[in-house]
Amino acid sequence: MITVNEKLENSVIFPIGEVFVSENFIGTVHLHMLTGFDNGVPIGNVTFEPGCRNSWHSHPGGQILLVTGGRGWYQEWGQDAKELHAGDVVSIPKNAKHWHGAARDSWFVHLAVEANASAGPAQWLEPVSDEEYNKLP
Repeated sequence: MITVNEKLENSVIFPIGEVFVSENFIGTVHLHMLTGFDNGVPIGNVTFEPGCRNSWHSHPGGQILLVTGGRGWYQEWGQDAKELHAGDVVSIPKNAKHWHGAARDSWFVHLAVEANASAGPAQWLEPVSDEEYNKLP
């Protein structure tokens, strides 16, 4: 029998990367940078284990998410969360407060593209509470 981990590893396009330890994530996330900040457009392959999510945050230059696997969520402040699947693209406006992460029962993989990285780094805010997250299907 193939485990979820093996199934994910056999279906991803880019390397999962190393576990990324940060106070800005609840749960386990893996990061593999495909390009660095030196080219002005950093792109990271971000793999969220089931139930993992990042904190509310914003990007001064905006961000683009290209979903490559699994099932996850994206939510902008004041709006309903949107369920995401492979093939979905999310264009996040400059300075929009938002979060993204995996569904409770699924891995979630996306490419995170920093738009206009020279505008400055992400501004990390409060965590997404368990109460908020657990309302999602």
